[in-house]
Amino acid sequence: MSQRFSRPILAAIDESTILRIRAGARSDHRFIGIWAVVVDGRVFARSWTQKPGGWYRTFLDDPLGTIRLGARQIRIRAVRARGKGLWAAVERAYATKYTTPGSIRYVRGFRLARRRDTTMELRPR
Repeated sequence: MSQRFSRPILAAIDESTILRIRAGARSDHRFIGIWAVVVDGRVFARSWTQKPGGWYRTFLDDPLGTIRLGARQIRIRAVRARGKGLWAAVERAYATKYTTPGSIRYVRGFRLARRRDTTMELRPR
Protein backbone atom coordinates (compact mmCIF):
# COMPACT_ATOMS: atom_id res chain seq x y z
CA MET A 1 0.00 0.00 0.00
CA SER A 2 1.16 3.53 -0.74
CA GLN A 3 2.67 5.51 2.09
CA ARG A 4 1.26 8.74 0.68
CA PHE A 5 -2.19 10.20 1.05
CA SER A 6 -4.18 11.05 -2.07
CA ARG A 7 -4.20 14.66 -3.24
CA PRO A 8 -7.79 15.28 -2.05
CA ILE A 9 -6.95 13.99 1.43
CA LEU A 10 -3.77 16.07 1.58
CA ALA A 11 -5.74 19.13 0.50
CA ALA A 12 -8.36 18.52 3.20
CA ILE A 13 -5.66 18.14 5.88
CA ASP A 14 -3.84 21.22 4.62
CA GLU A 15 -7.03 23.31 4.61
CA SER A 16 -8.17 22.25 8.08
CA THR A 17 -6.83 23.97 11.16
CA ILE A 18 -7.56 20.96 13.36
CA LEU A 19 -6.97 17.32 12.43
CA ARG A 20 -8.94 14.75 14.40
CA ILE A 21 -6.79 11.75 15.36
CA ARG A 22 -7.08 8.69 17.56
CA ALA A 23 -3.70 7.37 18.70
CA GLY A 24 -3.01 3.68 19.07
CA ALA A 25 -4.89 0.72 17.68
CA ARG A 26 -4.98 -1.09 21.01
CA SER A 27 -5.83 1.90 23.18
CA ASP A 28 -9.10 3.35 24.37
CA HIS A 29 -8.16 6.80 23.10
CA ARG A 30 -10.92 8.99 21.73
CA PHE A 31 -10.55 11.31 18.76
CA ILE A 32 -8.81 14.56 19.69
CA GLY A 33 -7.85 17.63 17.69
CA ILE A 34 -4.23 18.38 16.84
CA TRP A 35 -2.41 20.76 14.53
CA ALA A 36 -1.04 19.06 11.43
CA VAL A 37 0.85 20.41 8.44
CA VAL A 38 1.61 19.16 4.95
CA VAL A 39 5.23 19.33 3.73
CA ASP A 40 6.16 17.96 0.29
CA GLY A 41 3.03 15.82 0.13
CA ARG A 42 3.57 14.34 3.60
CA VAL A 43 1.64 14.98 6.83
CA PHE A 44 3.42 15.97 10.04
CA ALA A 45 2.40 16.84 13.59
CA ARG A 46 4.19 17.92 16.75
CA SER A 47 3.11 17.43 20.32
CA TRP A 48 2.93 20.43 22.63
CA THR A 49 3.14 18.21 25.71
CA GLN A 50 4.56 14.75 26.07
CA LYS A 51 2.21 13.57 28.80
CA PRO A 52 1.93 9.87 29.57
CA GLY A 53 -1.21 8.68 27.84
CA GLY A 54 -1.16 11.57 25.36
CA TRP A 55 -1.22 11.02 21.61
CA TYR A 56 2.55 11.34 21.15
CA ARG A 57 3.49 8.83 23.86
CA THR A 58 0.73 6.48 22.73
CA PHE A 59 2.09 6.51 19.17
CA LEU A 60 5.59 5.67 20.49
CA ASP A 61 4.16 2.52 22.10
CA ASP A 62 1.57 1.71 19.40
CA PRO A 63 2.16 3.56 16.11
CA LEU A 64 -1.20 2.62 14.56
CA GLY A 65 -4.10 5.02 14.69
CA THR A 66 -6.87 6.76 12.78
CA ILE A 67 -7.58 10.22 11.44
CA ARG A 68 -11.08 11.54 10.83
CA LEU A 69 -11.87 13.81 7.90
CA GLY A 70 -15.55 14.66 7.95
CA ALA A 71 -17.40 11.33 8.09
CA ARG A 72 -14.41 9.42 6.74
CA GLN A 73 -11.96 7.54 8.94
CA ILE A 74 -8.48 6.73 7.59
CA ARG A 75 -6.12 4.28 9.25
CA ILE A 76 -2.62 5.66 9.81
CA ARG A 77 0.81 4.76 11.08
CA ALA A 78 2.85 7.35 13.00
CA VAL A 79 6.59 7.40 12.30
CA ARG A 80 9.12 9.59 14.08
CA ALA A 81 10.52 12.19 11.71
CA ARG A 82 14.18 13.16 11.98
CA GLY A 83 16.53 15.61 10.34
CA LYS A 84 17.23 19.30 10.79
CA GLY A 85 16.14 20.15 7.25
CA LEU A 86 12.84 18.33 7.66
CA TRP A 87 12.25 19.86 11.09
CA ALA A 88 12.90 23.34 9.65
CA ALA A 89 10.43 22.69 6.82
CA VAL A 90 7.79 21.58 9.34
CA GLU A 91 8.40 24.74 11.36
CA ARG A 92 7.96 26.90 8.25
CA ALA A 93 4.73 25.04 7.45
CA TYR A 94 3.38 25.70 10.96
CA ALA A 95 4.33 29.39 10.69
CA THR A 96 2.58 29.67 7.31
CA LYS A 97 -0.58 27.80 8.31
CA TYR A 98 -1.18 29.05 11.85
CA THR A 99 -1.02 32.85 11.72
CA THR A 100 -3.64 34.10 14.17
CA PRO A 101 -2.43 36.16 17.12
CA GLY A 102 -3.34 33.30 19.47
CA SER A 103 -1.41 30.77 17.39
CA ILE A 104 1.92 32.60 17.30
CA ARG A 105 2.92 31.51 20.83
CA TYR A 106 2.44 27.87 19.87
CA VAL A 107 4.20 28.20 16.52
CA ARG A 108 7.21 29.65 18.32
CA GLY A 109 7.00 26.96 21.01
CA PHE A 110 7.08 24.23 18.37
CA ARG A 111 10.64 25.36 17.55
CA LEU A 112 11.96 24.32 20.98
CA ALA A 113 14.13 21.21 20.98
CA ARG A 114 11.82 19.23 23.27
CA ARG A 115 8.90 19.76 20.89
CA ARG A 116 10.93 19.49 17.71
CA ASP A 117 11.90 16.00 18.85
CA THR A 118 8.21 14.98 18.89
CA THR A 119 7.80 15.46 15.12
CA MET A 120 5.73 12.59 13.75
CA GLU A 121 4.86 11.76 10.18
CA LEU A 122 1.35 10.39 9.78
CA ARG A 123 1.18 7.88 6.92
CA PRO A 124 -1.74 5.92 5.53
CA ARG A 125 -1.72 2.18 6.15
